[in-house]
Order: sequence, then structure tokens, then C-alpha cells
Amino acid sequence: MNSNFINKEIFIKKTKHDIVRSISTIKWIFLSIIIGVIVGFVSGSFGYLLQLVTNFRLQNQYMLYFLPLGSLFIVILYKLIMKKKDPGTNLVLSAIHSNDEIPLRMAPLIYISTIITHAVGGSAGREGAALQLGGSIGNAIGKTFNLHSKEDRHIMIMCGMAAAFSALFGTPIAAAIFAMEVVSVGIMHYAALLPCAVSALIARAIASNIFGISAMSFSLKNIPAFDLKSAVIVSIFAGCCGLVSIFFCICLQQTARLYQWLFKNVYVRAVIGGCVILLLTLLVGNQNYNGTGTAMIAACVKGNIYSIEFLLKIIFTALTLACGFKGGEIVPTFYIGAAFGCMCGNLIGFSPSMCAAIGMGAMFCGVTNCPITSLLICCELFGLDGFPFYLLAIGVSYTVSGYYGLYSSQKIVYSKYKSNFINKKVQ
Repeated sequence: MNSNFINKEIFIKKTKHDIVRSISTIKWIFLSIIIGVIVGFVSGSFGYLLQLVTNFRLQNQYMLYFLPLGSLFIVILYKLIMKKKDPGTNLVLSAIHSNDEIPLRMAPLIYISTIITHAVGGSAGREGAALQLGGSIGNAIGKTFNLHSKEDRHIMIMCGMAAAFSALFGTPIAAAIFAMEVVSVGIMHYAALLPCAVSALIARAIASNIFGISAMSFSLKNIPAFDLKSAVIVSIFAGCCGLVSIFFCICLQQTARLYQWLFKNVYVRAVIGGCVILLLTLLVGNQNYNGTGTAMIAACVKGNIYSIEFLLKIIFTALTLACGFKGGEIVPTFYIGAAFGCMCGNLIGFSPSMCAAIGMGAMFCGVTNCPITSLLICCELFGLDGFPFYLLAIGVSYTVSGYYGLYSSQKIVYSKYKSNFINKKVQ
């Protein structure tokens, strides 16, 4: 009797646990669908407007002359609404580490300011807007459904990040993993895998089918055989990409500090910064370094870049973000990696197209410290034919880039070089 009673009690407990797990799974599927739909519509409309204003600027060069006014307007907007220093994407990441609050007003602010940045010709990406849009909306939806647990709140934020990244970039697999990987280097938040995957796939479908946001994808030319010689070449090149990623991160940080030191007044800084970008654009004589530069990335993958385009993009992006414009650094990172790779490929005679693809993946890994996401992005953008090259290059870049990164709130939980718990922020 005692044995039967114990077995019955174990069965009841197991059944209760199974029911709890089932309810939890249903809950997260339901919430992730809501986030995917809402963020999909918001991010889809955002991507659509970005395309419109970019095409308008390219057809009407006079828009560049609004660069000083554009930066000034954005700074005033943030001063009036945020009323304190804007931490941007770092706030989204720190909210997952801690109980920092993400205000919902961050979403419309980054939405409007990024569109202004691209309308007048600032050199920036869109992932900064994606992560802030998704993170703030996910957090707000969590509040709406009274999710008081900080762990649940963190998953909601990651779902929003994954959905927005997927909608704008068209890489739902990489987006789902990126939201889990970017927060803490060395560990993965696997509890968020299913919700992030569902949100990313739904948001991508909405952005594509309703707003016509096409996915980034490229066809590689002249893929070489993966042998000892090519492996050595790729390893050396990837190491150089890791160093360039460090240089890019330092340039972003130091340019911002230099502007703050030279121009104490934020409004003066915004106007002068806008004038500097305008002057540089006029000196260059084209808009190759303004906006995201997606067309230039395509040219790099075709093997058509021979000069130091990557260095000019670094300069334009650093100056843009330092003076008050909003956007992101990921698409510029792709541009820099593709241009650096294409240039090196042409110099050494090793498939410029493949080098551009490798450069994009290696640079992304170097600035985000997200090797798994980097590998998935390469596969989604370029296909599986170059998989051994991507894997090797990302591994080398991840090691060489050290503890530098774009997001100061990102934590290096485990060392890149030993299985040691270090728990430090990126440099």
C-alpha cells in the first residue's frame, strides 16, 4: 500500500509539472505571437519609410543641406522628451541584466530620429532602431500582461529585439539567436529560444508580405576550394578584420569624446557635426558613405571595390553618431567588412567576392562578440557554399577582437581564451 501510495504521489507531482510546463509553453507562444505581430507592423512600416526617404534623398541632393538642421532637431527632440542622456541600445541590454526601466517613449523617438537621419544623409544603420523599438515594445507588452517576474520581462525584451531585427534584416534565424547571444557573451539564454523564434518568424512575414521589405541576400562569385592554402589566407585576413573591428569601436568612442570635449553645448555640437558631414560629402562628390550604404555592399560582393572605401565609411559613421544623429552601427559594420574584404581580395588575388562575405561575418563578430549569430547571418545572406570559410574566419575574428564591442552594456560572462568566469563589460 505504501509503495502504491508513493507511486501515485510521484505520478501526481509529475502530472502537475507537465501541466505547468504546457501552460508556460502556451503562454509564451501566445505572447510571442502578439510581439511578432505588433513589432512586425511597427518595424515593417519603419523599414518602408526608410526606403522612401533614402530614395528621395538620392534623387534630391539638396536634402544633404539639411544635415545641420536634422542633427539639431534630433538633439532637441531627445532633450525635450527623454530629459536626460540617451543610453540608446545600451539601455535595452542593461535592462536584461538588471531591472533598469525601458520607457515606451524610446520607440517613437528612435523611429522618428532614425528616419530623419537617413532623410538628410547621416551615415548610420537601422539595427540600433530595431533593438530599441523591439526592446521597448516587448517590455511594454510584458507590463500590459502583468508579467512581474524579471525573468519573464527579460524574455519579452529579447522577443521584441528578435522580431525587430528579423523584420528589418530578413534574417529570422540569426535574429532569434542574436537576441539571446548579444546580452551576455559566453552564455545563451535558451529559455527565450522558442519565444524569440516565433516572434522573429512572424515579424519577418509581416514585414515582407505587407510592407515589401526584402531580405538582404547576395550571390557569391568564384568560391575557391577550401584547402590548406585558402585556410591560411582566410585566417590571416580574418585576423585583420578583428583588428579593424577594434579600430572601428575605438573610433566611435573617441570621436564622441572628442566632440564632447570640443563642443560642450550639445546644440552647437549637433550643428557643427552636421556641417562637417555635409562638407565631407561635398568633398567626396557622391553619397556612397551616407545612409546605410546597402548598394555599396552589393558592389563589394560583386568584387568592384579596390580602394579604402572601408576607412571612409568608418569616418562618416563615427562623425554621424558622435554629433547626435540616431541609427545603428551594424549595417555600417557590414559595409566596412565587405569593403575591406573586397579591397584585400583584389590586392592579394583571392576571390574578392568571397573576401567581402567573410569580411562582413568577421567584422560583425568582432563588434558584437556574437560568433553563432555571425555564422548564421553569413549562411542566410550568402548560402552554405562558403560555410568552412565563415566558420574559420569568425572563430579567428572572435579571438583577435578581444573584449571590444559596440555596446558598453554588453557583458563578457566567460573569458574568450579560458573557461573562466570574468563577468566584465566590453571595452
